[in-house]
Amino acid sequence: MPLIIPVRGFDPQIGKNCFLAENAVIIGDVVIGDDCSVWFNTVLRGDVNSIRIGNCVNIQDGSVLHTLYQKSTIEIGDHVSIGHNVTLHGCKIQDYALIGMGAVVMDDAVVGQGAIVAAGSVVLSRTQIGPNELWGGAPAKFIKMVEPEKAREMNIKIAHNYLMYSKWYTDPDQPTE
Repeated sequence: MPLIIPVRGFDPQIGKNCFLAENAVIIGDVVIGDDCSVWFNTVLRGDVNSIRIGNCVNIQDGSVLHTLYQKSTIEIGDHVSIGHNVTLHGCKIQDYALIGMGAVVMDDAVVGQGAIVAAGSVVLSRTQIGPNELWGGAPAKFIKMVEPEKAREMNIKIAHNYLMYSKWYTDPDQPTE
């Protein structure tokens, strides 16, 4: 059973058809949309400010989401994949974006629609990553443009795969397409 903790009068709100791993931790002012998955050892810590997550978002194992008190919030759009061991701190991730494993995205940074942040990257505070851009490195820098249709297709596939994976835990008869 995931650990869901109300704090400062905020109860986390979980949408329909979501998978929350048994050791996921969801605290305070967190709103999760429909068809999302929050994987093992992940912490969504909405104690000091809000975390808003769209539909069909997967937040993979070991990730941590947090904010700055009275300064930054987290907003995640639809069909977003957050890789293993990612740290998001007070940033905005737009629809169809992909944040690679081990990346860090800091306060007031914006990752545009269909953008990709490469594994292990560090996106500094207030960085603006445009739609369909690939960024990587520490600190992260622009690498190249990604074809919008290919980025969208890849990111939808990953998001839908994670929705399928989550069913393996809740419905043992679920096919493994």
